[in-house]
Amino acid sequence: MISDTSPQIGFDRYIQLDWARTALRVRSGFETLEELRDLIDASHTGIAAKKKTRTVLNRLWLEPRSELVALSDRAVAIYKSDPSASVAALTWGMAIATYPFFGAVSEIVGRLLRLQGECSSAEVHRRMAEVYGEREGTRRMTNMVLQSQADWGAIDRMSQGKIITARHKPITLTPELELWLVEAALRHAGRGMSINTVATSPALFPFSFSDRLAYNLSQDERFAIRVDSASNRIVALM
Repeated sequence: MISDTSPQIGFDRYIQLDWARTALRVRSGFETLEELRDLIDASHTGIAAKKKTRTVLNRLWLEPRSELVALSDRAVAIYKSDPSASVAALTWGMAIATYPFFGAVSEIVGRLLRLQGECSSAEVHRRMAEVYGEREGTRRMTNMVLQSQADWGAIDRMSQGKIITARHKPITLTPELELWLVEAALRHAGRGMSINTVATSPALFPFSFSDRLAYNLSQDERFAIRVDSASNRIVALM
């Protein structure tokens, strides 16, 4: 469940996938914190910018919130057992679970792309303003999320970032990573989801799930399956 301590925006930096990968590798024991610092120092000029980037990377991988430590630990275990696992998928899952703002942008983009095939960044900004208001920084932070998602291989931004399209080839997942990503999505949602539609959740739009996902969910002890009043099978976290 999303806690009251969840940051309302928080994801206020453009995060390159290479930085996130290095942070994950530090957490996994494959690289050192000094190597991550050197990477950030080489790509940032100001002290404040370096600090903000480190804060986001800490929340994603190095110092997750207490209620997300187990989720993060499972992600690290997946990566350590298979370093070829999609870092984009792992970081995406931590981002939607950690930052409701990142998840909200993902849901809006996912819905618009499913309906229209492409969307304008102006439309995303407009819908985010409906949720978060026209407060200072909302537009800039939405841009940070979109820029990050493009670098992670989830979307393409054309016409100087004005038009957003999905990548032609969805990111494929191993069965273990599929289940982990669903867990992250459920933590973001804070409620159960239909087992038949969880794979098409707008927040998970960049990813391709196998036909066995529903069965695998029903066999995993992390998840509880119930039937609602409309006879829909609902998956939730135990």
